[in-house]
Amino acid sequence: PDIRGYVDLALESGLPVQSLVLSGDARTASLEAYVDDLLTHDIPQFEKLQGRSRPRDTSKLRRYFDAYALNSAGVVEDKTLYDVAKVNRVTADAYEDLLTSLFVAEQVPAWTTNRLKRLALRPKRYLTDPALIAATLRVDTEGVMRDGDLLGRMMDTFVAAQLRPELALSSTRPRLHHLRTQDGRHEVDLIAELGGERVIAIEIKANAAPRAGKDDRHLVWLRDQLGPLFVAGIVFHTGPRLYELGDRIIAAPISTIWG
Repeated sequence: PDIRGYVDLALESGLPVQSLVLSGDARTASLEAYVDDLLTHDIPQFEKLQGRSRPRDTSKLRRYFDAYALNSAGVVEDKTLYDVAKVNRVTADAYEDLLTSLFVAEQVPAWTTNRLKRLALRPKRYLTDPALIAATLRVDTEGVMRDGDLLGRMMDTFVAAQLRPELALSSTRPRLHHLRTQDGRHEVDLIAELGGERVIAIEIKANAAPRAGKDDRHLVWLRDQLGPLFVAGIVFHTGPRLYELGDRIIAAPISTIWG
């Protein structure tokens, strides 16, 4: 696919099941209904099973979910989310636990090692299905393509969603992390830790031709810091070509995840 094709794939969704046989406005309506049902029915039912008798304020839960969707694939401060929802930290933590328990949200922890100093420890947050971002923000392919920040978040969320089953089925049982220095000078979108601190580092770019020295600069930095523990670096992109960018670093189409 080209970049528009990847956005279309991201918006197709893997859930709910009925979205797979729908298209266009019908699929959008189905996904919007899924989000509504999640917030007004599934979560109250789940909490009822856990023994909570008092229902949540769905308007606050909706604001929290909207903020989560807008910041998917981001390292966002907790306060940003609960300020938007107008709730306190305890309630925001409860919201996030609920979304995680229902497999709608995921926190990817920060990667740490004693080989690197001054690493940020805040997790990276994702909605597990990128189509839910579009359904929540009420945007289609054209809307995503017009917003560079949203496009980047959508591609990052989409790639993370494609990698989860691959990691789960891998015999090496990699653990998924992200990396960011405290000063923000260096960050790597995703890191698959293979054990013994060996890593495969991943960058995700919404362009068709990543360039050496620019799009791989954080991978180069990490490779030089880790030496032999750096197994490989991959810049996933929306173009058609697979090619080398440098020592142990390649540019690869997102579609190479599938075969």
